[in-house]
Amino acid sequence: MSKLYPIMLRLDGKKAVVVGGGRVAERKVTGLLGTGAQISVISPEVTDVLRTLAIHGKINWHSRQFDKADLNGAYMIFAATNDSQLNQLVKQAAAPHQLIVIADDPEGSDFHVPAHVHRGRLSIAVSTGGASPILAKKIRCQLEEQFDSNYEEYLEFLFSKRQWILQEIKDISLKNKLLTELAGPQFLTSRNREEDFKKIYEEAADSN
Repeated sequence: MSKLYPIMLRLDGKKAVVVGGGRVAERKVTGLLGTGAQISVISPEVTDVLRTLAIHGKINWHSRQFDKADLNGAYMIFAATNDSQLNQLVKQAAAPHQLIVIADDPEGSDFHVPAHVHRGRLSIAVSTGGASPILAKKIRCQLEEQFDSNYEEYLEFLFSKRQWILQEIKDISLKNKLLTELAGPQFLTSRNREEDFKKIYEEAADSN
């Protein structure tokens, strides 16, 4: 088996097709929410969650059997039914350039959806390469405890200060020093990050 290539995708405006309407399909859809993808679900019946999402315009639900024309323009495809033959038909209908994941055939899929932790801008993905999704979820739970909700505000602070440093600081040595200091543990627990940054900036500028 070739090793997998980890990647973070921008899906704004891209079409994602989910074939299936059960719990597996529901998990795939909820994972796509918030990415900006245009989500289409193809299934005669769907879960209550998917039905509610369709009612509120979060997804496009086509209440019918799958047709290969459903994949036209799709960037990403999820074959997520409980029918292995149908999942394989979806795979056969996909064009070579379209990425597809098959719920019951990880080896025949182009990609896997990892267990993941989101804390604002922080995103941590865990994959066992299909060996044990249960283990991946256990590791995810451990990471959720380690990287708690404090990281959301912390990452926003890091982002804003990094942008300021890149735009305003011309001296490369000072720039690198400040970026290194920003990643230090003191800013995660700081009660006044702006004041702490000002102090570090002044000290670094004076010693530079």
